[in-house]
Amino acid sequence: MSDRVVLVTGAAGGMGAGHARALAADGWSVVLADVADCAPVVAEIRAAGGTARAHRLDVTEPGEWAALVATVRAEHGALHGLVNNAGISRRLRFLDTGHDVWRQVMAVNVDGPFYGIQACAPLMRDAGGGSVVNISSIAGQIGYFSPSYSTSKWALRGLTKSAAGELAGWGIRVNSVHPGLVETPLLAGSDGFVDSAVASIPFGRVGRPEEVTGVVAFLLGEASSYMTGAELTVDGGLVSNGTYHRILTEMEGGL
Repeated sequence: MSDRVVLVTGAAGGMGAGHARALAADGWSVVLADVADCAPVVAEIRAAGGTARAHRLDVTEPGEWAALVATVRAEHGALHGLVNNAGISRRLRFLDTGHDVWRQVMAVNVDGPFYGIQACAPLMRDAGGGSVVNISSIAGQIGYFSPSYSTSKWALRGLTKSAAGELAGWGIRVNSVHPGLVETPLLAGSDGFVDSAVASIPFGRVGRPEEVTGVVAFLLGEASSYMTGAELTVDGGLVSNGTYHRILTEMEGGL
């Protein structure tokens, strides 16, 4: 068993599964949690020689967090990392966003990480400290047309900084990662949206999941031991240079 234990939410597929595989390959003992079945990903990790366990978790339920943390304490005795990866996106414009959609997105994307940090922090403290990585988005750094998603990711950015200050005394670091467009199931069926967005990305493409995973691994590891309350943007230059990249590209094209 690895002496480093990390819990990854939303780990049944997409970037969460990618994070879990990569961390297991790096020697972490990975606890995969999701409302969906994580068993196939756990089987892959074990077949590759890694250590992993699957658990069902609805991140919006504080009681389920408490039960999972108790299980982790019993099975592993410690927790050193938490990746709040579970999230949902509803690309609805302002007046099309119903109350039920608003509450669902906020519950998963904001309540979930809050409950997770609150539940996991004491176990991480008892282990001598650790690292929390919150998966936010560039939608939490700019104005974005979908109010539920954008607001939830801005809120997660604030939650990260609040928790970073509060938990520093326990040796727990809390940072956020802000991906741009990444090739995951969240982009399924939105080809027109993606094509238009890529025109504003200086790198000229969407990101690969492993490019986000590399940043997550860095924030969990000792190389980032003096970083907390930070936000790392992984977007191919979209936020910093997207507007003028598109303008210059159109000018050069004679438009």
